[in-house]
Amino acid sequence: MILRFTFLILLCRLIVPLQIAAAELPGFAVASKPIPVFNSPKAASSQATLHKDHCGQVRQLEFIALPGTAFEVMAAPAGIPGVLQVRTNDYQAPAGTRLYVAAELLSLQPAEPSGRKPQLPAPSIIIQQLRSAVGLPYVWGGNLRGGVTQTGQVRFAGLDCSGLLYEATDGYTPRNTEQLVDFGKQVAIEGKNIQELLQQLRPLDLIVWKGHVIIVLDQKTVVESILNCNGGRDGVVTTPLRKRLELLLKQRRPANSWPVGTGKAALFVVRRWI
Repeated sequence: MILRFTFLILLCRLIVPLQIAAAELPGFAVASKPIPVFNSPKAASSQATLHKDHCGQVRQLEFIALPGTAFEVMAAPAGIPGVLQVRTNDYQAPAGTRLYVAAELLSLQPAEPSGRKPQLPAPSIIIQQLRSAVGLPYVWGGNLRGGVTQTGQVRFAGLDCSGLLYEATDGYTPRNTEQLVDFGKQVAIEGKNIQELLQQLRPLDLIVWKGHVIIVLDQKTVVESILNCNGGRDGVVTTPLRKRLELLLKQRRPANSWPVGTGKAALFVVRRWI
């Protein structure tokens, strides 16, 4: 009986500090500088060894949070010290995806911070920024050409397709194509041939589907960031608008709006947002 009582006392002494530690977990945090946000707690750890896939990409990177990004701290993953599970209004994670950040990169806050207030640049500045990105490498999850370094071993300096637009608009536009297919206003393109499409498209229109976005620069040119795992043209490139539409129409059909509840589909839409 005495032994059992002693055991219970010791057990309580172990449990109480754990409960206090959980209660002291800060509710909010802010990024004071650009920081990588991952979909894996192990990848977010400062002790992580990050591995690239056969395309040379670290698929655990979700996006790069810009300075001032506000986070809600959800949990501290068990067994992985120094990592926090977070959520943010600046990034709508795909269904079932959780976000993780190294705690040392955050400024912890007891109260909810106001967060970033992105200012949309003028159209001419956006186009200039897009043009200046040509030649930069494709980086999965990248939305900052200067990049950030994780654990001193991998520098994420480059742009993916929606990250190209996100950087050019100072983080004003949605970060993923899942949201870009509904962003702005629809352009009626269903059933249109290539000549009709050419007449309708305007600078900064988005030719988009769930998985990729192409940005119209002018009446003759588009820009996009592409990943080519077969050694072909890669990164941020420009292409003649007609040529890009000809290729696209061999693979997808134009639609006025993205069907509700549809994930991957052989369609594309055009969104006018500016």
